[in-house]
This record gives sequence, structure tokens and C-alpha cells, in this order.
Amino acid sequence: MPFSEFKVAEKYQYLNGFNSYHESEALEGALPVGQNSPQKPPYGLYAEKLSGTAFTAPRAENQQSWLYRILPASAHKPFEPRESATYNTNPESKPHEKIYQIPNQLRWDPFDMDETVDWVHSLHLVAGAGDPTMKSGLGILIFAAGKDMDAREAFYSADGDFLIVPQHGVLDIQTELGRLLVRPNEICVIPRGIRYRVTLPEGPVRGYILELYQGHFQLPDLGPIGSNCLANVRDFQAPTAHFEEDTSNKYTLLSKFAGHLFAAEQNHTPFDVVAWHGNYYPYKYDLGRFNTIGSISYDHPDPSIFTVLTAQSDHPGTAVADFVIFPPRWLVAEATFRPPWYHRNTMSEFMGLIGGQYDAKTGGGFQPAGASLHNVMSAHGPDATTHEKASEADLKPVKVGEGSMAFMFESCYMVGVTEWGLKTCRKVQDDYNAESWEGLKPKFQRPEGK
Repeated sequence: MPFSEFKVAEKYQYLNGFNSYHESEALEGALPVGQNSPQKPPYGLYAEKLSGTAFTAPRAENQQSWLYRILPASAHKPFEPRESATYNTNPESKPHEKIYQIPNQLRWDPFDMDETVDWVHSLHLVAGAGDPTMKSGLGILIFAAGKDMDAREAFYSADGDFLIVPQHGVLDIQTELGRLLVRPNEICVIPRGIRYRVTLPEGPVRGYILELYQGHFQLPDLGPIGSNCLANVRDFQAPTAHFEEDTSNKYTLLSKFAGHLFAAEQNHTPFDVVAWHGNYYPYKYDLGRFNTIGSISYDHPDPSIFTVLTAQSDHPGTAVADFVIFPPRWLVAEATFRPPWYHRNTMSEFMGLIGGQYDAKTGGGFQPAGASLHNVMSAHGPDATTHEKASEADLKPVKVGEGSMAFMFESCYMVGVTEWGLKTCRKVQDDYNAESWEGLKPKFQRPEGK
């Protein structure tokens, strides 16, 4: 079926369409008609503009929303540093730990669950490149949480857009613009600056995050493919307006700013947006709806055919970040080595596994909740076991990846690994090369007389 069968049923309503201009009101008549900032908005609400791009960005790139809320977002006390000696998710200028740029192929065992922390304190930077203060680059994080955020807390990142890939558990995300339920085999994107709170209705959660410091995610151009396939526009879902009314209790607003944590107090709920309209909002997508493309003659196409979302650099065709998946699919190519070929890439490739077994790594070392990193020009490809099987396989049509979903964060940047990712988490597999490639045997046969 062209959608995922989730164990946890959906409970919210959504607006459909990627980068569509939406409007939503939780109270009929709350949206002004014909203008954005009337002298007196309906019901005594405050009008507030949320800009995801510069005012003067080209119209096709401009992202903004107008919010109509009970009190403006600016109504809070000054921010103060929180946990400055321990909380740091900045890939550069790290005073408390080092970033390692190394050419070794890396693979991690499944990352541990942590039932003692909430969403904010579960975030660990594994790798990254660039600088959020310059809006350049990206960060790759692991989350593993076991507690709801406090009922009177909200969090936002000023550093970039969060692309969240759950691997275990369910995220119930209350955002300023409405609610999202995000389950394994779904992803969600929470753009820079949007405030939200995460609760865990099914217990502990774990997964992966790509934080994009530079630009915003877009759908890839389809070129000769035509107007449909891959991730289709209609399958992305944005929340509908939902608000709370509380102006008498104390709330804490947490901000991730230049990788550090800050907190401010305010005497009203952050979730008081009664209506909104625009094209800057959180959204989610069911990976089961991805329409795969592949060869129906010979050879294995580049993995770019599996790109769900992309964020381009200033050089077209070269991505700051691509989000690529490897879903269940049919392989029918004739006279072809069907798994991904051995290669070296000018792009860095960070892979994770949501569930099942990745068809290019059948040796058992690449596991759900684990990860791998093949940095710029670091050679990699199928492990010895996979190569042997694929070289001798009967090339009948076969479906691979049943019950599996692997993904890749790909970037033009040379990605550095943090102290936490390389040492503290204690998940790096020392035998990755030995298990994957040192067992490959030479098969070269020199022709007689040559």
C-alpha cells in the first residue's frame, strides 16, 4: 500500500500540500479579511509576523506566516544562560569539547535510550559542519528521551530547521501553529524559531535529527522524471490552528541559540495562536508514501533518485543537505550488480536505520537506531557478504527492503564528529572495516599470455 500502517492511530487534522499557502483558524472569524495587520484584529488578538526568510527574498523563495495570538511572542522576561557548562550543540567554536575531522569510515551501534531526560536535554550532537551564527552548514543529532517536557515549557531553535526522524516511540508535538503526531516511518520539519513542546504518549523515544543552518528544505526538481513521483506535494501535512488560553501562570521559554541553551520566563502560554496564514509552518510526511524510481533495464542509478527533501547550496545541484531514503522497492535490472556500487563521494554520507535490514549491509553490523558516516572521499560500499551474494544472485525481479527503512543525510560539507559521537557515547564499532571490507578477496584472473 502507498502509505505506512501505523500501530498508533492518528488523532489530529492536517492541511495538505508542501510549501502551500495555508490558512487556519481555531475560532471562526479570527483571521482578518483582506489585510494582515488591521488596527483592531478580531477578538482583541495581536497580529504578529513570523519571517523565515528575509523580507526581500525572491517571491518564489519567500517564507512567512501571520499569526493572530492572545499575547505577542515578545512578551517575556530577558533570556538568561542555562546549563552553559554542559549544554552545547554547536559544531564549531566548542569550548568544552573537540570536533574531529577524520577520513575513517565510522559506524555506530544502536544509541542508548535515556528515560531520565526530556526532549530538550536528550539532544546530542554527533557530527556537523559550519556555524549557525553564520547560517552556514548543518548539525546531525541523536535524540533519546523518556520524559514529557514540562506542561509549562516551550522550546525553539534559533539555529536552524529541525528535520526529525523518529526511530522508536511516538512524538506528540504541540507547536504554536497546531499539533503534530509523529511516528516511526514519518518525519517532521520544525522550521527555525517556531516554538513547541514534545510529549511522549507511548513512552520513551529515540531517533535522528538533521538541523539545517542554511536555507530551508525543498522538494527536489524532477527533471526528465516529469511532474510526479518521489515525494508528492499533496502528501505533506501541516497542522491546523489550536490554541490555549492562560495569562495567569508562569511559563519557561527555552531557546537553542548558537548551540547554547537560554531560558526566559513569561506569564502566559506560548501556545495562544488562535489563527494563522502563510507558508512558514511545521509539517510532517509519511515515508510510506514515497514513490520510488529505478532502472528497468540495466545498471544501478545514483541514490539521488531516493531524495525526499533537499536544501541547495549557492551552487545548483550541490546540496547543503539532502534527505534520502531507501524504502521497500523492486529490483529488475538485467546483467547488473544490484546493490549500491563501491564508491568515493565528494559529499559526506551519514546513514541511519529506522527498522529492518538495509539491503546493502546484510552482515548484521548496521542495526536499527545505529548509524554510519562515510565522509568526503572515504571509500565505502557493500560489505563482503552482500557482495558475494549479489555477485551470484539469480537476477529475477525481486523486492528488497520489505519491513525496512534506511535513510541518509548527505552534505557537500566535510562533517566533523564530536567528542560525544566519537568517544562519550561508546557506540563506535572498532571492527567496522574488518567486518565490512577486509574480507573481500581478489578475483582478478590475468588472461593467458598477458
